[in-house]
Amino acid sequence: MKSVDANGVSFAYLEQGTGPLVLLVHGFPDTPHTWDAAMPAIAAAGYRAVAPFTRGYAPTTIPADGAYDTDTLAADVLALIEALGEARAIVVGHDWGASAAYAAAALAPERVPLLVTVGLPHPSAIRPTPRLAWTMRHFVTLRRARAADRMRANDFALVDELVQRWSPGWRVPPDETAAVKAVFRDPAALEAALGYYRALGLRLPASLGKPITVPTVAFAGEHDHVSPRTYERARHCFAASYEVLQVPGGHFMHREHPELFATELVRVLHDHAERVR
Repeated sequence: MKSVDANGVSFAYLEQGTGPLVLLVHGFPDTPHTWDAAMPAIAAAGYRAVAPFTRGYAPTTIPADGAYDTDTLAADVLALIEALGEARAIVVGHDWGASAAYAAAALAPERVPLLVTVGLPHPSAIRPTPRLAWTMRHFVTLRRARAADRMRANDFALVDELVQRWSPGWRVPPDETAAVKAVFRDPAALEAALGYYRALGLRLPASLGKPITVPTVAFAGEHDHVSPRTYERARHCFAASYEVLQVPGGHFMHREHPELFATELVRVLHDHAERVR
């Protein structure tokens, strides 16, 4: 565990390997340990893999400004690249981390030579349907005043429910969510994680209205509730190369099939090696 100051926050992070920086950004409900299977493969391929605890997720500090909006999360990504001593980095984001990654690449394309997202198409391509709205009902419940109490109930049973809901074909290992539950036992960290949902507005932030002008590879789970077709519908958002990789699994595809995901991610890095090195 290491730490670095960036964008007014002290970020704790995990690190493996040396070489061009690959910044791995987790989502919800999750921690940097979501990348535990991918980081050794990235390091072995000749890269420096860094996975931060995002703002508010202990041991990263709680931001004094209480800001958790997408543009701030994107600013965190860009500030982390600089704080880690690099001018640019490959950014890999899952879930909320993918949203931050899209925004960071749009705001500062010169800092992100390659964008890789997991489990989230460009948000502008997502169209609400009754089925998707029901699956995403936590976007409403987690904004409520007593959401923290709901999360803590029955040893954070909702955490397990959300992981299973979004990866319905996965036999989730008993200890899969232990790390995030440990973080959420800190009341301040739990409120911070809920702050991501409370910061959502009715309109997309300005950063997500900009075209993505860097090569992008999007991992789409074949059994995720957001259909791979949605990723195809997002092509208009990209002015550079855009590849959709359909892989087995649901929203947490990188945890369901860690060896396959790591292999495909390393292949993507190799395919773009000349650009990022």
